[in-house]
Amino acid sequence: MEIFQYDFMQRAFAAGLIVGLICPLVGLFVALRRMSMISDALSHVCLAGVAAGLLSGIHPILAAAAFALSGALCIEKLRAVFKAYSEISIAIILSTGIALGAILLDLGNGFNASFSSYLFGSIVAINQTDLLIIAVTGFFILALVLLLKKELFYISFDEEGAQLSGIPVKSITITFTALTALTIATAIRVVGILLVSSLIVLPVAAAMRLAKSFREAMLLSVFLGEAAVIIGLFASFYINLAPGGAIVMTSVLILLAILAWQQLQNTLPKGKTVGQSKT
Repeated sequence: MEIFQYDFMQRAFAAGLIVGLICPLVGLFVALRRMSMISDALSHVCLAGVAAGLLSGIHPILAAAAFALSGALCIEKLRAVFKAYSEISIAIILSTGIALGAILLDLGNGFNASFSSYLFGSIVAINQTDLLIIAVTGFFILALVLLLKKELFYISFDEEGAQLSGIPVKSITITFTALTALTIATAIRVVGILLVSSLIVLPVAAAMRLAKSFREAMLLSVFLGEAAVIIGLFASFYINLAPGGAIVMTSVLILLAILAWQQLQNTLPKGKTVGQSKT
């Protein structure tokens, strides 16, 4: 196919498939813990990290990862301070990330063009170094999530019970928040800072409408995430759309299609399906 004759598209698909795997996988536990807004907060911290990287000469993804990890640790620290109002910690870090990003952008107004590719994602700009960083980080995230899958599942549904059973809840919670930060930093090259939280949340939201078990939800969310990446990249190449926007919009359309199909099923008389209603 013509799309795979170009090296930049091969790198884009490789990076996209990795991101399409880890984002929904991490996003499922984020959703189960009712912390979907944490991805927005950390993505805005990544904004400051990318700006700092471009300003200092450090690779922007590595700088974004360092800033996101710092933000994740600060969120956990603030959650302990504001125990009764833990969501305040997310708002504080989100505001700090935006403010710091704005200051660093103003200091380095010469890199606006480079920064734009991280803001909205750019398949053309993914080079071998980017792909290597995404692959290594993605493997590390995948391995840790699968290793801690049972503990994360238990903590997500019954944190107090998990603590009583001897699971190191605090350590695992901090580790998972750090993994979320790394996931966001890894994905910004593909979908961009402004849209990365959507790729974490939308496939999971669609999967949770269809799944009847945790295992099904995990498999479906990954499948839908990968489908959105593949369809979005094809659309961006052949219709000349922004890749990040095309990927996330595909996720939105998949979710809307599932909701519409379920609504149609609910409006039919009991015992009938959509296929039977035509006869």
